[in-house]
Amino acid sequence: MASGAFLSDIQTLRRRAREHIAQGAVTPGYHADRDVVLKLLNEALATEIICTLRYKRHHYMAKGIHAESVAAEFLQHAQEESQHADQLAERITQLGGAPNFNPEGLATRSHAEYIEGESLVDMIRENLVAERIAIETYRDMVRYFGDKDPTTRVMLEQILAKEEEHANDMTELLSAHAPRK
Repeated sequence: MASGAFLSDIQTLRRRAREHIAQGAVTPGYHADRDVVLKLLNEALATEIICTLRYKRHHYMAKGIHAESVAAEFLQHAQEESQHADQLAERITQLGGAPNFNPEGLATRSHAEYIEGESLVDMIRENLVAERIAIETYRDMVRYFGDKDPTTRVMLEQILAKEEEHANDMTELLSAHAPRK
């Protein structure tokens, strides 16, 4: 293959870059269905917001002899989930959409549930369930985006890695604090 043969000629690239300039990052080479992408990203945004709120509540409500270290873990996870929400909102706007932060319907847009939990172990368990939901959701989304939107796919892969880390953290906490059977 000749050097650069896979690329369009430079004049064509320059002409295309000037077309539909108001669409920002969405160029003619973008192959995903933007309506589907924006819906998926807004659902992920809702999930991250719900997870942030649940972790924050658990941080403040954690009680008991071992609560201090667990509460600190909850707070760290809340901050990281909030960062995920920011990343998703930024990508939504890059794609010409509007991030949906409307509290009305937030719980129904989210894949994870907002369950408060009665005890420290209940809180850990609910956070682990939510992380497992997020992992499956992000894996499905990564497969969907594939080569159609590699920028979004890479961002989701990074978020997925952090969600897997969170699930591992919750598994370790559950193992350390759940009653032995």
